Amino acid sequence: MTRVGRDFSYTMQSLAVPPVSADVVFASAQFPNYRNGNEDGKLGSMKEVIARETAQLLEQQKRLSVRDLASKFEKGLAAAAKLSDEAKLRDVASLEKHVLLKKLRDALESLRGRVVGKNKDDVEVAISMVEALAVQLTQREGELIQEKAEIKKLTSFLQQASEDAKKLVDEERAFARTEIENARAAVQRVEEALQEQERMSQASGTQDMEALMKEVQEARRIKMLHQPSKVMDMEHELQALRIQLAEKSKRSIELQKELALSRRGEESGSCLFELNGTTALGSYLEIQPCSNSAPQLSQCSIQWYRMASQGGNRDIISGATKPIYALEPSDVGRILQVDIISDGQSITLTTSDPIDPAAGLGNYVEALVRRHETEFNVVIIQMNGVDHPSESIHVLHVGKMRMKLCKGKTTVAKEYYSSSMQLCGVRGGGSAAAQASFWQPKIGLSFVLGFESERERNAAIMLARRFAFDCNIMLAGPDDRAAQKH
Repeated sequence: MTRVGRDFSYTMQSLAVPPVSADVVFASAQFPNYRNGNEDGKLGSMKEVIARETAQLLEQQKRLSVRDLASKFEKGLAAAAKLSDEAKLRDVASLEKHVLLKKLRDALESLRGRVVGKNKDDVEVAISMVEALAVQLTQREGELIQEKAEIKKLTSFLQQASEDAKKLVDEERAFARTEIENARAAVQRVEEALQEQERMSQASGTQDMEALMKEVQEARRIKMLHQPSKVMDMEHELQALRIQLAEKSKRSIELQKELALSRRGEESGSCLFELNGTTALGSYLEIQPCSNSAPQLSQCSIQWYRMASQGGNRDIISGATKPIYALEPSDVGRILQVDIISDGQSITLTTSDPIDPAAGLGNYVEALVRRHETEFNVVIIQMNGVDHPSESIHVLHVGKMRMKLCKGKTTVAKEYYSSSMQLCGVRGGGSAAAQASFWQPKIGLSFVLGFESERERNAAIMLARRFAFDCNIMLAGPDDRAAQKH
């Protein structure tokens, strides 16, 4: 509601009545026109503004919130109270006017008895004007009384509206609090129900699992009782396995007898040397003399071979001409032989069993196959057959499509799998050969790389051969492909 701040106080001119004497002269024949400061029609417009804003307030009551409505009514009530105070001030000013007019009339009456002639006529005219002004003032007082009554009605209406708004606010607040309390109680009940359900589920979970296990065991027992044919099948399978085991035992005894006969037949020559080492991937085999009459190995010609089985064809291992041979993944499941030639005499040594795989290496490689690329820390031992002076760490990247050798951000070699690429274990070079591999990315470029362990070296070779095989490339060592074709 617009606050209307009008000055409803009446400004009256101070009438100083000097002592009346015989020489009083009026400036005009008419009594001065005393005007009220608010008699210019502004009071009527004030009423219209209040009535209009009250109507607007009632129209906006449906759109406003209860709190805003209460605030509007309180402002209207304050404005009405101010109007009431201003009406009281007007009453005081009207009373002062009556007193002043009465004093003025009394003064004129006393003056009329003292003057004669034209002055007396002027005094009578002045008295009539004062009487007319008193009549006007009385009429004006009636209007003010009526306005005061209307203002009182408006004040009482706004006061009642303000009280109603406060009641609405209190009711809405109480209703909101009730709803909030109900919501909190509902949430609390839901939380308690969930907690109770969780406790019950935890308490019954173990019991349910035990009961389920008992039921499953009972069902299996009943099923086995009603299906004796499966039990018979299992017994037959066990019997067949026992028969196979007995046959293999017999075959093993026969092989041992044949081996003993073979050793006795070759005792005259082969007893000069023997093979030492574990026949498992990750180790190495070494030729050692077992007799004082054995020739020096440095004066002998040595060549290692692979065989698929005892008495089968031998595949030459190119480059394996040293007394020590480090086993590589291609040797797994094969029997190894080595020929020692000295002074035209040839001595052949053979491993007693096929080469066994390294424990856990297969699962490790299968885990690496799932990666897009695997990195191995290596040291370059030789490059193109020449010893490499630096022993800095390099990284060998074995990927699904290519292999790459890097030092930091510098790429030393990078090639896709192709028929010209070769990869195998180092064939000779002492006990450290089990941790080294030979890699030829392309013709004219080759490396001997040292790995951190035998496991890492064999995993890198197996992983690279697996990826190359997926690209239809047989990745092997020098001359190994020709041997495999035969």
